[in-house]
Amino acid sequence: MMVETKVDGRVQRGERSRRVILDRAMDIASVEGLESLSVRRLASELELSKSGVFAQFGSKEELQLATVRAAVEVFVAEVVKPARRAPVGIRRVWALADSWLTYAAAPIFSGGCFFLSAVSEFDARPGRVHDAVAAARRDWLRLYETAVAEAIELGEIDADADPANLAFELDAIARVAGQDALLFDDPSYYDRARRLVRARLKTMATATSPVIP
Repeated sequence: MMVETKVDGRVQRGERSRRVILDRAMDIASVEGLESLSVRRLASELELSKSGVFAQFGSKEELQLATVRAAVEVFVAEVVKPARRAPVGIRRVWALADSWLTYAAAPIFSGGCFFLSAVSEFDARPGRVHDAVAAARRDWLRLYETAVAEAIELGEIDADADPANLAFELDAIARVAGQDALLFDDPSYYDRARRLVRARLKTMATATSPVIP
């Protein structure tokens, strides 16, 4: 029993250490990019041993991949789960946009949405990190598309609407707002995006559609 307790304690400390490292890595990457990450830098900034940080990840690429996975977990917790509390239909489509804008404006990371930075950094660079970022982006667009399709099936969005196109359009409005809000240091872009998304959804809503909050 004593041996098990000691092992469990080491595991818990290791998990806490890994979370601290990844929290810092995500924040750095949101501003400076994933390529700016290094075992030496994280060990120095967090006052940890370099060997201890290296043991957690093994290589720079594994550190980058772990950072992307951690950012996906944050995104799901901050954007996807809150949006899923909205009823299926047009209100959930709106909730996805609103939840993303809230997440980007908070900001959870110093550089705003982690994936805005990661996509621009790795969009033309093949490899495992590119694939991980692309998979996260693809999952988000599919979720958005599914939400639109469900709203169409419920008769809350015009049946002639293309789910993929409308999801892409709404996401694009939010992403541009997030980029410009950071670039110009002007949070009013988030409010502008909300107005544009709400207006676009109203043009696609049916006569029996619920009112968007």
